[in-house]
Amino acid sequence: MKGVILAGGQGTRFRPLTYYFQKCMIPVGEEQRPVLEYIIKLFSHHEIQDLVLLVGYKFQQVKNYFNDGVRFGVRLRYVLDHPQFKGSANAIVNAYRKGDISKGDCLIVYYGDILSDFDLREMVDQHLESGAAATVALAPGFKVRVGTADIEDGFITRFNEKPELETPVSVGILVLDGSVVEEMDRMYDEGHRESFDLMGDVIPHLLDKGLPVRAYVSDAFWYDLGSLERYERFENEKLGANLDYLIKK
Repeated sequence: MKGVILAGGQGTRFRPLTYYFQKCMIPVGEEQRPVLEYIIKLFSHHEIQDLVLLVGYKFQQVKNYFNDGVRFGVRLRYVLDHPQFKGSANAIVNAYRKGDISKGDCLIVYYGDILSDFDLREMVDQHLESGAAATVALAPGFKVRVGTADIEDGFITRFNEKPELETPVSVGILVLDGSVVEEMDRMYDEGHRESFDLMGDVIPHLLDKGLPVRAYVSDAFWYDLGSLERYERFENEKLGANLDYLIKK
């Protein structure tokens, strides 16, 4: 079992902060700890201690802060992304080809701008028991950040301000069987190179091939810090109420 954290993006939606910080190193909470510290300690809390950080932009900030991971209760390895190829799947294929992950690994992939209280161990157990090729973490009750309208003959018949979606949404955490990494490697050779994404390319490909993709649905706390606007709206009190136990262990 191996944790894989995507921590290499340039964070263009976080500018100007990311002119100075790696996105996953942006401070959050009352104690102003990096986002990545909460992620790493969540893995440690669930006794997943072998972690690979897929890094790139300003990776020195990450390595200087976390070093080998011992003081956070984990073992860290760093894999530098290929500078020519973008996307989460490209980063994983790059690590596979460098030998830092293998087809024998069960990979728990976690996006580096997501804060959550998801039970990673339970998710992995469910994945292994099901025999799925991949398991995607989903959360119910997501509210759209804009209003939506029903239109008939050019007129609005109903307006919904920030409605709650009926279907669960992806939270940026998934489990992959090692065979999927081999399939990703083949997809790369077939032309998925310049931009290759896990959720946009790999999961739809698995579904098209008829491979089992399991859903892990949880109402645990999660927050996507994917933009400067989301960061500015983030409530530190909510983080403290849900994740302070990780920092104070």
